[in-house]
Amino acid sequence: MTVKNSVRRAVVLGITAGMTAATAVVAGAPTATAEDFGPDTCRQGYVWREARASDRVCVTPATRERTRYDNSRAASRRDPGNGGNGPYACRDGYVWREAFPGDLVCVTPATRSQARRDNQAADSRRVSARLWKSRWYAQPDCDGDTCTAPDGIARIQLNGDHYNFGEVRVVVRRDRDNRVVWSRTVRATAHRGHAGGSFAVRTNLNDCARSGRPANGHARAYDVTSGRWSARIPVTIGCAVL
Repeated sequence: MTVKNSVRRAVVLGITAGMTAATAVVAGAPTATAEDFGPDTCRQGYVWREARASDRVCVTPATRERTRYDNSRAASRRDPGNGGNGPYACRDGYVWREAFPGDLVCVTPATRSQARRDNQAADSRRVSARLWKSRWYAQPDCDGDTCTAPDGIARIQLNGDHYNFGEVRVVVRRDRDNRVVWSRTVRATAHRGHAGGSFAVRTNLNDCARSGRPANGHARAYDVTSGRWSARIPVTIGCAVL
């Protein structure tokens, strides 16, 4: 059994078969107001479930409170030998929560179903701050019956998902002096097929990537709500034409 207790985290008990009593303190668990807690940072409005010390599935604050309560009631809900399930068998009306492998805390069937739904939604609730590059091409510029043909030059488009809903600052820097050559603040919103807040923004930078021309810059995106940066995405910039 694991017990953790701090100002921001109440007592959480995790029951697994063969587990012995121990005490651990976990620092830095997120609150409903998002902050940067690394790759497991929750989107605003979610917190770590903490069914055990290492459980960082993002859930609502109400679900975390329910998890703490269920952990504190774990011993009283066991009926050793009931149904031949051993010392961690549940009393009638309860089932193992199974929030993680070996989670034998006894809860209601509805709570177990909720844990499964939360596990399935875990990825979409994290601020993974994913960023990738694609290309865009200018369209013909038409004025009445007269159209100007596009130049056919590929330009850099930056795309992201797994952000909080709200402002994201996207920046492109030159490697040799870290100078900002392009930046834009966009709003990450919901889009089908993408987890969390997502966006796509076109830059005015020519995409100079081609065989034999190494990357000389990088792009990053900053989730304003959590203060979390994406990984660097290499880009090749600075050419007048390809």
